Amino acid sequence: MSTNEVMARLEAAVSALGDVDVSAWPEDTLKERIGDLSTALVALDAVLSRVADEVRARGLRIEEPVPA
Repeated sequence: MSTNEVMARLEAAVSALGDVDVSAWPEDTLKERIGDLSTALVALDAVLSRVADEVRARGLRIEEPVPA
């Protein structure tokens, strides 16, 4: 997969996650889906940590963008 494809997929994932509004979920729905949500969040954390560690292993820093 090309670098451009990877970046497009990462941007799409960020966009999709940005659309998640768990505060709008009914309480029953949240309770019903908490196991699936927890699994997804733990997996997401692991993948993001791995990618960040790979970047840092190459001697680069991951910095939060400064707002314009």
